[in-house]
Amino acid sequence: MQNLLLQAVDKFFDVLYFLILIRIVLSWLPGIRDTSVGGIIYQLTEPILGPVRSMIDNSPIGGGMMLDFSPVIALFIMKIVCSIIKAVIIAIL
Repeated sequence: MQNLLLQAVDKFFDVLYFLILIRIVLSWLPGIRDTSVGGIIYQLTEPILGPVRSMIDNSPIGGGMMLDFSPVIALFIMKIVCSIIKAVIIAIL
């Protein structure tokens, strides 16, 4: 049971990681970004990237940045959250 939960958590975060990487590529290709597939990817990743982007904008270094670093920071935070969830699963089971 523990291994199944750990694998599920890993797969969930792998899918999110992959979607964010696709979104990064789509941001460079505006023609593809505006398709229905691009819209779905943006809808799936915006709940993760939106709050990170607003935290960056509200920080002293964030206002007016030319590049969007929210995907990099979100991937880093996701890695930490994944590790915490897996540690909790191991501790409980």
